[in-house]
Amino acid sequence: MSADPVTSPDARVRIPREIWVLIASAFVIALGFGLITPVLPQFAQSFGVGATASSIVVSAFAFMRLCFAPAGGRLIARLGERPIYLSGLVIVALSTGATAFAGSYWQLLVFRGLGGIGSVMFTVSAMALIVRLAPPSVRARVSSVYASAFLIGGVGGPAVGGLLGGLGLRVPFIVYAVALLLAATIVFVFLKDASLRPKPGDPVLPVMTVRDGWADSAYRAAVASGFTNGWANFGVRNAILPLFAAAVIVDSSLDQSTRETQQALVAGAALAVFAAGNAVGLTFAGRTSDKVGRKPYVIGGLVVSGVATAATGLATNLPTLIVLSVVAGLGAGSLNPAQQAALADIVGRERNGGPALAAFQMSMDTGAIIGPVVAGMLVDRGSYSLAFALTGLITVLAVLPWLRARETHPVRERVPDPA
Repeated sequence: MSADPVTSPDARVRIPREIWVLIASAFVIALGFGLITPVLPQFAQSFGVGATASSIVVSAFAFMRLCFAPAGGRLIARLGERPIYLSGLVIVALSTGATAFAGSYWQLLVFRGLGGIGSVMFTVSAMALIVRLAPPSVRARVSSVYASAFLIGGVGGPAVGGLLGGLGLRVPFIVYAVALLLAATIVFVFLKDASLRPKPGDPVLPVMTVRDGWADSAYRAAVASGFTNGWANFGVRNAILPLFAAAVIVDSSLDQSTRETQQALVAGAALAVFAAGNAVGLTFAGRTSDKVGRKPYVIGGLVVSGVATAATGLATNLPTLIVLSVVAGLGAGSLNPAQQAALADIVGRERNGGPALAAFQMSMDTGAIIGPVVAGMLVDRGSYSLAFALTGLITVLAVLPWLRARETHPVRERVPDPA
């Protein structure tokens, strides 16, 4: 059963000010992250490594997130969300700035891995705040707006990153480091006087453990779809799509300088339109899943995203790649706000869901670790199509536990006013 009573969606419920601050920060973070996504695999390959090794750089970030997630949850419980959020942003900023000056593949691997520690700190902090501060009747809308801020930044980030890549593969990392420091400044200034922790003497909320969550069919389904979402959209798409665009879409007869510029632009365009489709899906699903429930959008999003991802490996030109990226983005955008809102329904406002939420985040990071490595191994054996086909299949298979899962948000139908 949901921890909160059934509620009717109400468009008049306001999103709290603290969440708007986090939304603004999310936009800046995503804009910066989008700058480095198109160039990171190529930057790794500039040290003379193959697709598997360059994919491991992407996985290292997620691996450190996974390893540090339990410790991050304990730090949040001990010190509070705001200081951990700020510390995480600063750690990622410093590690990203160091990445720009990496002199070898191994330095690049270490610096990107260290960034994963800071990333999980601010990600789990933000998730815990949103679950606790979002009014129950607009949870999906809050998740949608928050994720849309990431994606709007993600639309512009890859395109700008592709252009910056033409100035040198190290330039986007420097710009991203500055963007993270700007996001930290926004949170520090505007949440400086906000009360984000219970007052002394207030009742301590009961903790929802992973065991408690695992007893819920919806939580088990969310962990499964989180794993596949991490594999496909945070792992393989960021690690393999830029290499696919470089190897298949860009004319290999161009001179090296022109080819590198074209590769960055094509990869940036494909990632940007994926983010644009994602933003559209988020907006629609975020507003309507508070009215019709979570499951239809999770299941539909997994199917659409999985089929489009599987077909991506068959693209032979830029227009086809663009169309498939948009469709995959629409599917992923329909999935995410409903999935996040389902988690918030499960935890509720009367429990501390830190351990259960951290375990869900770890499932996503596990997918983001394994996916790029497996896909990179398939690519090194000469098969981009097989790498994307396997990723699409795994995404579609995540539908199965959701078919048996309960609906977490049964919304009461409004009764017409007799007057």
